Amino acid sequence: MEEANQSVVSEFIFHGLCDSRELQTFLLLPFSMLYLLTVVGNLLVVLLFITDPHLHSPMYFLLANLSFVDFCLSSVTTPKLTTDLLKDNKIISFGGCMTQILCVHFFGGGEMVLLVTMAYDRYVAICKPLHYSSIMDRQKCIRLVLISWIIGFVHAMSQLAMIFDLPFCGPRRVDSFFCDIPLVIKLACMDTHSLGMLINADSGVLATTCFILLLISYTYILVTVRIHSKDGASKALSTCTSHITVVLLFFGPCIFIYLWPLSITWVDKFLAVFYTVIAPLLNPAIYTLRNKEIRNVHLAWVVINILDSVHSLNHPSTE
Repeated sequence: MEEANQSVVSEFIFHGLCDSRELQTFLLLPFSMLYLLTVVGNLLVVLLFITDPHLHSPMYFLLANLSFVDFCLSSVTTPKLTTDLLKDNKIISFGGCMTQILCVHFFGGGEMVLLVTMAYDRYVAICKPLHYSSIMDRQKCIRLVLISWIIGFVHAMSQLAMIFDLPFCGPRRVDSFFCDIPLVIKLACMDTHSLGMLINADSGVLATTCFILLLISYTYILVTVRIHSKDGASKALSTCTSHITVVLLFFGPCIFIYLWPLSITWVDKFLAVFYTVIAPLLNPAIYTLRNKEIRNVHLAWVVINILDSVHSLNHPSTE
């Protein structure tokens, strides 16, 4: 029966962002540039962490992992979205659709837990500075990152397990640009209302738990520093602003898409684009612009490259 179900619908068709062919052609360049900047920005942060010893600290280790996750999350949907802008039939195979669902929830779930880990790192650094190096040692950082990956994987597999055996035997048009579970299960040849509630509850528990832990962490940081320092609130806020901004950018669309009872197509598509395309680009920009050490390392790279170029011009190699 399982093989029969999967053989009836072997592929899905994306509706895409809009119906206008002209608008899709116009969007090709912006989305291509956004993805290119996302790849360069996130991989640059990873490369800076690997190559510069000054950045070998728990905070930058976690930031490098966040950048890698953002790169992966964007790569799941954006290349397909971009190439589909040139196509009339935006087709994805059944296996490709299930892979998209698995990867989006894997990287998305892992990023939620990773953001909680980063909040914990800031809590220890600000509230227990004398014990920071002993609490956030290398082994613990690696364990915390592995936990985030494991939780993301378990979450993704639980989501996939609930929809993989659904009987898809009729409509196959997904009103989006990627395989989003709430839209895919609507195409099943059965009543999926209860299943949809279960899937949303699964995602909602993870998202809500992580969001509450983040709120508690940053609230405790601000309250603690305000009590122990006259101008502590402003210093703590300055330290945590980039983290809080990234948290809001990431969790805002997630909560709205999966927990909001009403579904408005253009709003859902906008939030999906923001979640999968724009947010992974903004994260490295936010951290880089607000982080003095990363800015200094990046500036040093630029200066070294300029000096190397000047040296090459003044002393051309002769063969």
